[in-house]
Amino acid sequence: MALQGRAAERVTLSNGFAQVCDHHEVVAGKYRLYTAKGIGSYIEFPVDQIAGIEVMPDPPPELVAPVEKTSPAGTAGMPVANAADAKLTPGDLHEMLASAGTAHNLDEDLLASVVKAESNGNVRAVSRAGAKGLMQLMPGTAADLGVEDSFRPEQNVRGGSAYLDSLLTRYHDNVALALAAYNAGPAAVDKYHGMPPYRETKLYVARVIHEFNRRVRERAKNSDQ
Repeated sequence: MALQGRAAERVTLSNGFAQVCDHHEVVAGKYRLYTAKGIGSYIEFPVDQIAGIEVMPDPPPELVAPVEKTSPAGTAGMPVANAADAKLTPGDLHEMLASAGTAHNLDEDLLASVVKAESNGNVRAVSRAGAKGLMQLMPGTAADLGVEDSFRPEQNVRGGSAYLDSLLTRYHDNVALALAAYNAGPAAVDKYHGMPPYRETKLYVARVIHEFNRRVRERAKNSDQ
């Protein structure tokens, strides 16, 4: 029988690394760490690889207001403006991300993972905080990046990729910190000298990295065939 864990957890592995998950359960002698609410997305670890589990507190209300962006698709801040024809074709998106990745020396699969978490490919997505488009650019950030229309996919991807590139440079290619800054804003990362203690941000980072790793594994498997 599965033993249900509590939500928003930080799991310390026996090798010293940590994994953030929404909740966990023990199934057939293995820890199943869920990266989002529900049971659709999870990572499994043998029991002897889990050193400890702690519940992460939600940020107090006064710390939520300054966050520059809301949570990605699938969480409380899910984009609220949708259109039936808002998605690009996979080929269009692939070409766009490949071009942006080449321009900014970024892995296309990392960009694709951010797009999936932010908008799930919806070019008309708008968050409750006002972030727009495929890579969910806030109006001020978009203006700074020279993006005139965040609903134009090519402009949004170009601006979002440039922004992520600048964050990776700022945080010395630390992907987790760059993603945290993309979600919560660089001010939050700088304030806490690392990962902000926001449950939403930690889950966002875990979700993007999990998707990125999945894509990289799939790419490697296909290249071996």
